Amino acid sequence: MKYCLTCLQPNTRVNEQFSEDGKCSSCINFELTRNVNYLERFDLLKEIIAKYPRKKGSHFDCIIGVSGGKDSTRQAIWVRDKLKLNPLLVCLSYPPEQVSELGVKNISNLIHLGFDVLFSGPAPGTWKKLMRHAFLTFSNWAKSTEMALYSSVPKTAIAYKIPLIFIGENQSLRDRKTIDPEKPWEYNNLISMNTLGGGDLTWMRDAGISDVELISYGFPDKSEVNAAGLNVIDLGWFIDNWDNLGNAMFSTSYGIHIREDKAENTGDPLGVSALDEDWVTLNQMIKFLKFGFGKVTDYMNEDIRAGRISREKAIEIVEKYDGACSDQYIESFCQYIEISVTQFWEVVHKSVNKSLFEITPDKKILKKFKVGFGL
Repeated sequence: MKYCLTCLQPNTRVNEQFSEDGKCSSCINFELTRNVNYLERFDLLKEIIAKYPRKKGSHFDCIIGVSGGKDSTRQAIWVRDKLKLNPLLVCLSYPPEQVSELGVKNISNLIHLGFDVLFSGPAPGTWKKLMRHAFLTFSNWAKSTEMALYSSVPKTAIAYKIPLIFIGENQSLRDRKTIDPEKPWEYNNLISMNTLGGGDLTWMRDAGISDVELISYGFPDKSEVNAAGLNVIDLGWFIDNWDNLGNAMFSTSYGIHIREDKAENTGDPLGVSALDEDWVTLNQMIKFLKFGFGKVTDYMNEDIRAGRISREKAIEIVEKYDGACSDQYIESFCQYIEISVTQFWEVVHKSVNKSLFEITPDKKILKKFKVGFGL
């Protein structure tokens, strides 16, 4: 395990390759944005959207997938107030047992801000079965829910005949091998599910889920996508200071609520991510145990690149909070998918990266590496 010499990115991140001088791909990507003229990019964006006039009989110019959190709130406001477009917001809603009070408040906030929001709610019984199977099989409960989340937008775009889709990605984290150098603002691999294992539903069918029950999880056929002329535009390429802090500062000024729980419980020093449900916290803990980094590392890397914190101070914060998860979140998750806490830890222990962590006889998990230095 090695670390980027500039930030705290480890080479254990999937597809990560350091440069000869020890820099990670995210730091290299960030350097490429230092001298960007965002006024020129805004003019380019206006030229792009001019190719997608509102269809006759439609009330909407584009579609944005939203949760009501910091990123989607900023996208919605920016598209409406800066681009002067009327977006249809699409929200895949969690079942009542999973959605947080913050999530309800924040999606309600978007409605109060004057947006039309279309809700999609997959059948809760199937949702729970797939979450349980995904956790027990892959130690990743979100493997199924992510597919329902990302497929809801292109399916809605086809149904409503709205070809223009906006998303917002952190440019530093994008894999440059997947970016078209001629059109770096396009993110159409999202439609083809290149980002989530090709959208293969085989493992769901193997779990005994029928095709009828999987309607909410499958992506549209390529022929449907081509016929609809869908185009996914990454707003993160066009907007300055598009990162966790920038989006949080923008969106809180428009009324979103953030977490008040301590970072020791959530592994989130800012309290601004994944506000619509709580169990992503345990997924981040498991990610930490698999790869040696989690959400706090990603936060600190952004701050280091932006000059908001030193690498040394960031190491202290990562050491203290990365991978943290309160027992209350674990217990509520276990209750939901109907397993014991003991079963939960049996699954987690099997997925721990033994090269990076040691499991003691009394089942404690200890790091072998030192943050910022590696093994």
